Amino acid sequence: MNRMPVAERREQLIEAAMTVASRDGIEAATVRAVAAEAGVSLGVVHYCFQDKSELMRAMAHAITEQNTQADLSDVPEGSPTEAVIEAVVTALWTQITASRGPQLLSYELTTSSLRHPELREVAMEQYRGQWSAAEAVLEEIARISRVQWVVPVPRLARATVAVVDGLSLAWLVDGDDEIARQTIAGFGKFLATQAEPLEPAGIEE
Repeated sequence: MNRMPVAERREQLIEAAMTVASRDGIEAATVRAVAAEAGVSLGVVHYCFQDKSELMRAMAHAITEQNTQADLSDVPEGSPTEAVIEAVVTALWTQITASRGPQLLSYELTTSSLRHPELREVAMEQYRGQWSAAEAVLEEIARISRVQWVVPVPRLARATVAVVDGLSLAWLVDGDDEIARQTIAGFGKFLATQAEPLEPAGIEE
């Protein structure tokens, strides 16, 4: 077996774990199954991850990163809030619909962690990551469109994650792409109503 940097090996094992779990279910993603999928020994997995719980947390983190990437570099400064949100929503939903397996796996990770005490922290880390990423995106939207949110950003981030979670789960169930796109676009328009122009700087007398 050729030697590979630990960081690169961890990425390989996370991919293998996601492949196994997406194909066979979260319960099937044992350390032994992941090792077999990656074509490495059990010792390699244990060297990179302390236990299955740590591997599950790494999987949850990888899925969260996939779902929260928002490249707004092409959106001009000062663009209307609705336009900036539309760009974010379009990119987000495109990513979600292109990764049905990881989306389903995300829900399985959450419910499995609630049933197994040793994995409970996985769900918390998963949602902390989503809330944090949502806050960062909301702050970037506000910066680009030069507005401020009328609701505290942490609270708005939680609401946004809850809506996207619900829409994603409904889409996984019914597979209706069109209604899902219409619904998330409608939420984007609502979200824009929660912004107001920045107050102009005071003029010294």
